Formats: sequence, C-alpha cells, structure tokens
Amino acid sequence: MRRAPRARRPVLALLAAASAGLIVIGVPGGLALRHAAGAEPAGWAGGTSAALGGTAALGGSDAGDVRAYELENARLAARLWAARAEHDRAARLAELREAAPYPGLVPAHVIAVGEGPGRADTVTIDAGTRRGVRPNMAVVSGDGLVGRVIAAGADSATVLLATDVTSGIGARLAGSRHVGIVTGEGMRSGGLLRLRVLDARAPLRVGQRVETLGSRGMRPYPAGVPIGEVIEVEPATDQLTRSALVRPAVRFSALDVVGVVTGSGRSGDARAG
Repeated sequence: MRRAPRARRPVLALLAAASAGLIVIGVPGGLALRHAAGAEPAGWAGGTSAALGGTAALGGSDAGDVRAYELENARLAARLWAARAEHDRAARLAELREAAPYPGLVPAHVIAVGEGPGRADTVTIDAGTRRGVRPNMAVVSGDGLVGRVIAAGADSATVLLATDVTSGIGARLAGSRHVGIVTGEGMRSGGLLRLRVLDARAPLRVGQRVETLGSRGMRPYPAGVPIGEVIEVEPATDQLTRSALVRPAVRFSALDVVGVVTGSGRSGDARAG
C-alpha cells in the first residue's frame, strides 16, 4: 500500500481528528456549528471513543444531541437569512430616500401581487391610512415611478402599476417641452409602456428619457419622476401625435421597498426601515 505524500499527512491528520472529536453540521451560506476542541456535549458518552464507535454511538441521547444540533443550525440559518434580507431592504430604503426626496414619503414593502379582471397589474403594500396613505397618491421606488394607490385600508393599500392597461400618466420628454400620455401594455405583454406625444413634430428618438409631467398638489404624480426610456419609435399614424414604446425605469418583477408620496411634509415612517 502506498503511503500518503508528506504534503497530505497534515490534512489526513486533521480529518482524523475531525471524525473523532468534531461535529460540523453544514448550513447554506457557510454557517456551521462546531464543538471546540476538548468540549464534549452532554450525553456524548465516551467523547472521542464514542465517535469512533460508528453507528453504535448514535443511539439514545446521542441521536437526540445530533437532532438538537440540526435544529439549532436551522434556527441560526434562518436568523442569517433574515439578517441578510433586512440588510438588503435597509440599503434599498436608503437608496429610495436619496433618489426620491419627496415631502411626506412613506416607505413600505410590497407584500403581495394581485391579479383580477380588468386590474391585472397590482401589488399590495404594508402601509395604509394609519400612516397617511390615501387613494390617488403616487408610489415610487429608487428607480422611478411604480404607480398609484387605488385603495387603502388601515394597514395596507393596493397599488395600480404603471404597466396596467387602464393606467394613464401625464408625461414629458425629459429636457423638453413636449408632453404626452403614457399607458401600460400589461405585464403579460412584456411590461412595456406606450408613449403618445401630443405633437406630431416632436423629435422622438431611441434613448430619450420620459418622466412624469406632474399634477396639482402632486396628486397623483409629482413632476420629474422617471418613467422609462424610449426603445422604439413607432411609424406615424396621424398628423397630430407620435408614439413610441418605452422600457420602464422600474423592474416590476423585482419590487420590494417602495415609497408613497403623501405630500404631507412629514418625514418617512421609520417603522418601514
């Protein structure tokens, strides 16, 4: 029998020590529970000698110890994943507050996606009238316009997305005086938007940015919120308007932290952070 190369001997020795006196239960993300050297769990009869005893060592209280370690690992993994999710949400919340410094911005989380006849593109958020959210208020993310509130309960609200076919948003070509209307094509149609500019002479081109025109009192929309970018200019069909397809600024398939523009002048509710 060939002897193990010298370079591998420390590794083999380490593995032997691990199999004798160390229990490691792996968890996704690299988390593990380990016994410190020389610290044996209660009920682990014989310590290292019991570990070397094979399957016979996994009887009675020993099997219970292993099960306890598995449960503890699961609890630690859950805490790790929750902490990571909370960290990501906190980062997105910070981005939202920086990108959307609107008065009375109330942060919220998307908690459900809903579909219904004539209202396929909606989401539910965890903020309602208790925090000043009312129908006909704009909802934004750190990237741009999400939609508007169409119904609000005490602790939740329904948001009609800009992609919905019933949505109509006053819009402007960024950096120009040309205005128009953006309508949704529906998420099932790829989630694109259609811009109709109310001037057949308007210089439409691929790459132009489209933003909200703005409403009186910011209801429903404040001015200057990014809507998207022109990706295709459509052939003219009349002498009064021009139209184009617009890719939304927001990834509607990945909504999480959003903000409701209440316009109240209050700062955002810290409870959503």
